[in-house]
Amino acid sequence: MVASPDIYLTPEEYLQMEEHSDIKHEYIDGYIYPMAGALDSHVTIAGNLFALLRNHLRGSGCRVYIADMKAFIEALNRYYYPDVMVTCDPRDRETPAYKKWFFSSYYAKLLVIALI
Repeated sequence: MVASPDIYLTPEEYLQMEEHSDIKHEYIDGYIYPMAGALDSHVTIAGNLFALLRNHLRGSGCRVYIADMKAFIEALNRYYYPDVMVTCDPRDRETPAYKKWFFSSYYAKLLVIALI
């Protein structure tokens, strides 16, 4: 991934830009990184994990997301696109564009899977 070193964005500016962008970007401390595409095996594995987790968690109040949902790690000032993500925190329903880690919360239940 190549950063855009000449452009510093606030988290709010990044979210607004990403909403209208044709390609996905990850956000790390104010700088954006375009996302690369994936191969068949990568997408197949992620899809299988998504299906297994969704079936297992059905009715639990947890939600499973795949590829296009951002994970916000507030302590690091970063937004990532994990391959598969599970959140059980009801507050995550308040943010439709990203899901958040609540490290100090009783509800701190988030699973993130990134395939390499």
